[in-house]
Amino acid sequence: MTGKFIGKTIVLAALFAASHSHAQDVIRLGNLKFAHFGAVSYIKEIAPKCGIKVEEKIFAKGLDVMQAIIAGELDVGATASEAAISGRASGAPIFVVAGFAKGGARLVARPDLGIKGIRELKGRKVGVTRGGIQEVLLMAQLKKFGMSADSAPGKDVHVIYLPFADLNQALMGRNIDAMMQSEPQSSQAINRGFGMEVMKPYDTPIGEPVRTMVMTEAFYNGKRVLADKFMRCFVEATRTFMAHPSIAEKYVREVIYKGQITRDDFEDAISNSPYSLDVTAEHIQITTDTMVKTGVGRMVRPPLARDWVRTDMLDAAKKSLGVR
Repeated sequence: MTGKFIGKTIVLAALFAASHSHAQDVIRLGNLKFAHFGAVSYIKEIAPKCGIKVEEKIFAKGLDVMQAIIAGELDVGATASEAAISGRASGAPIFVVAGFAKGGARLVARPDLGIKGIRELKGRKVGVTRGGIQEVLLMAQLKKFGMSADSAPGKDVHVIYLPFADLNQALMGRNIDAMMQSEPQSSQAINRGFGMEVMKPYDTPIGEPVRTMVMTEAFYNGKRVLADKFMRCFVEATRTFMAHPSIAEKYVREVIYKGQITRDDFEDAISNSPYSLDVTAEHIQITTDTMVKTGVGRMVRPPLARDWVRTDMLDAAKKSLGVR
């Protein structure tokens, strides 16, 4: 009896250990609800084929993803570069391991105002989401023309800080005169007639801002086999969206947005925020320097990109899948 009891105990312990190990193999992914973040969401759909399980949690903005990482709730996160930079500056234990989209910003104004450039924003109310890459680009544009801006009246531009989801409504209701908005919201504003494009703000040193895939240091260093599998799955998901636009459109429009955006909205959005894979330490450093110059993020110790941009895993995944 004793032998049988010991045997059963060993078997149960092994089963528990196996189930516990399996539970630990779930990769926790933080993401945002934007058209150009769609390939990141698609990872969880093909994850079983990659030999992994991915649980996705959607956040309102990139800084929320950073807070969840600091709290130990995520292994990987998709954010705009400025959120990753601010997060690292605030002590988030992360590496930038890939890019997944670029662009994704547009200055849109009310059509009746006839605004055609940055200088014509003087005396106007301009909406933007605080801390987003759109704010970085707006402030960089204003700085280029020597214009001041503040959330209090009295400067050249009166900045109205609103969540991404509220900016379109504010423009439609004429509570703001223009907005620096993300996609697909900026495309929706234009296609529905209550907004017109003033510019795509890519003529600052940043150029087209790269959206970043970040990974916790613990996951990158401590679960390398699993992290490598995730990276190959990310490359495969992104390659699928890039090679098969119809799959990308169907997934984003039907699964992510539940039919709330049109085909034109999707196509216009992705033309301004194409899917990609790459990121460089140079781009992250230029973005960091621009944030410092414009005061966005208010970092006490801006991180040096060379210390935390790690693309070795991405390079290996691309090579193994034959992706250039």
